[in-house]
Amino acid sequence: MSFTVVVEQDEDGAYVVHCPELPGCWSCGDTEEEALENIKEAIVGCLRTRLKWALEDIKATQKAGSKTFRLAVAYG
Repeated sequence: MSFTVVVEQDEDGAYVVHCPELPGCWSCGDTEEEALENIKEAIVGCLRTRLKWALEDIKATQKAGSKTFRLAVAYG
């Protein structure tokens, strides 16, 4: 998967980077390269968290008497 990231240098000289496709997903670094490496980790963390929340929502909406199956799904 690939994502768009926006890098800006703040008034203190640090590099701040965010991912518009994942609101709230951001990171920073002392250099542009460090910020880009850090946002990769942040994106993975955001995706894991959102997947966890989605799975919790699915469990919360299961109805009594429904059948539950466990499926392996490949992505990426």
